[in-house]
Amino acid sequence: MKLYNSMSRSIEPFEPFEPGRVSMYTCGPTVYNYAHIGNLRTYIHEDVLEKSLRYLGYDVKRVMNITDVGHLESDADDGEDKMLKGAQRENKTVWQVAEFYTQAFFEDCKKLKINRPEVVAKATDYIDEYISFIKSLEEKGYTYFENGNVYFDISKFGDYTKLSKLDLDTLRIAHRDDVEEDLHKRNPQDFVLWFTKSKFDNQAMKWDSPWGVGYPGWHIECSVISLTNLGEQMDIHCGGVDHIPVHHTNEIAQTESYTGKQWTKYWWHAEFLIDNSGKMSKSSGEFLTVSLLEKKGFDPLSYRYYVLGSHYRKQLAFSFDNLEMAQSAFQKLKRRTVVYADQLSEGTKLSDEGRQLLDLYKLHLADDLNTANAITVLYDVLKASLSDSEKAYLIHEMDRVLSLGLLEKAELGTEVDSDETAWIEEQLIQRSEAKKTKDWAKADLIRDELKAKGITIIDTPQGAEWKKEN
Repeated sequence: MKLYNSMSRSIEPFEPFEPGRVSMYTCGPTVYNYAHIGNLRTYIHEDVLEKSLRYLGYDVKRVMNITDVGHLESDADDGEDKMLKGAQRENKTVWQVAEFYTQAFFEDCKKLKINRPEVVAKATDYIDEYISFIKSLEEKGYTYFENGNVYFDISKFGDYTKLSKLDLDTLRIAHRDDVEEDLHKRNPQDFVLWFTKSKFDNQAMKWDSPWGVGYPGWHIECSVISLTNLGEQMDIHCGGVDHIPVHHTNEIAQTESYTGKQWTKYWWHAEFLIDNSGKMSKSSGEFLTVSLLEKKGFDPLSYRYYVLGSHYRKQLAFSFDNLEMAQSAFQKLKRRTVVYADQLSEGTKLSDEGRQLLDLYKLHLADDLNTANAITVLYDVLKASLSDSEKAYLIHEMDRVLSLGLLEKAELGTEVDSDETAWIEEQLIQRSEAKKTKDWAKADLIRDELKAKGITIIDTPQGAEWKKEN
């Protein structure tokens, strides 16, 4: 396995702290609203990472937090409280909002076949642990108390920008005109560990602490939840690239100050989903959710297929036209795979060609999660001269990571029955073999025979596709 490490800015051989066992942490959602599809792109790729590790033989323990307190609009402790904002918008308590949108998030994950992590930890369940963590930092001299709040002093941490590779002036967050800058910080990048003097008079979530009644800052929760569930060192910390400059930078500073050790071995970050205005977010353009995609006639798994066609470290441009093309390709793929569902059997033995295809598939997964190339191997399986049972086995194996439901029988709106589909696919395989041997006459004969039955062949880089004309 090779993974790109955001800390070293290079692809490295993956060598976990403990051979064969992987500890993995993923930054979870702030549950004040629905997750938009840009957020969910990252969770899809994280899901592929976990499933790839498991498929390649690692024992994985994955932890995810649920942010239900402490997250302000800016990573630099500025703006409104996101949870309070959600509660005011819907005239509910923050607890009701958190519960509703936590459930909504996991419903979206279920539709996208994203596995629920082994440990899902609500931020509000770790208040005692945050207090203990802050007290330890306080004793070590990393904090100061000003205007009722406990701050982490970044000047006390030796290499604050080692992840971001940015200078402190660049890291300074741009403030909106309507946001009051916190003038009590000694350094602009210092961050709050515990708020006791809240700028929100109606702050609902508060707890007793040695510094007064208040609530934790956002950055502390990932550090404490990971330490509690994964120990002082972990293998992989995941998140979006927008977490690098502030959130993950702050996590490293406070955690390594607490433990005195390297905290995370591999930093893994997914790039943005973008639209015409740039990074997709809840505040830019149309708020795109899984439910909205469904209302527009899109299968959530078509979106997963769309996402897997790109590399997680590259920005992906979203448009409904692109998604429509992806859905069309996905439905054609599903028609070609689902016909093998009844051929799946436990005792299938692979031929040399079958083993080579499966090994190639694994190599692409191990090559920094090259899902686009992995899907190409899936198409190669469909074109290969393999038995139906071999194809069924290989499709099943590959779908353990891709998670596209390729052998699940469901309504696809197909215009042909499964027997006719199987016959058409067999003709395409024979045509492909004829073209390989330059038997053009046979290839043309098969094309003409299909055309006579109302089947049009479309040659693509991934192989021949077909559609039945009305």
